[in-house]
Amino acid sequence: MVDLRGVAGFWKERHLCTLSSVRADGTPHVVPVGVTLDEEAGIARVITSGTSYKARRIAAAGPRGVPVAVCQVDGRRWSTLEGVAVVRADAEAVAEAERRYAERYRTPRVNPNRVVIEIRVTRVLGNVGR
Repeated sequence: MVDLRGVAGFWKERHLCTLSSVRADGTPHVVPVGVTLDEEAGIARVITSGTSYKARRIAAAGPRGVPVAVCQVDGRRWSTLEGVAVVRADAEAVAEAERRYAERYRTPRVNPNRVVIEIRVTRVLGNVGR
């Protein structure tokens, strides 16, 4: 598992992030998202509607997932988490992601179509020490 200790504090601060993936035609797809980081599990989570393009694209890959990156910036400080994303729609996974989102940002609005994009972090980049 990737060591997230050096960036975990930065990922607890309230920042808007981006999720980057690659479309089927090879072009980048970058969207603003809220991200939570589970340091112990090595998983970053994004809550979203199951009907969103990002969720549909990742879900279409099935259990093997797709490579993605999430990034946040605060002045000169920045961090990118790369990994493999899958979509989970089970109530337990969604509830856990909503709980973590509420801790970092705010209680999310009700969305019966909500899913969670879980990213198993495989690489950490950044400069958060300045």
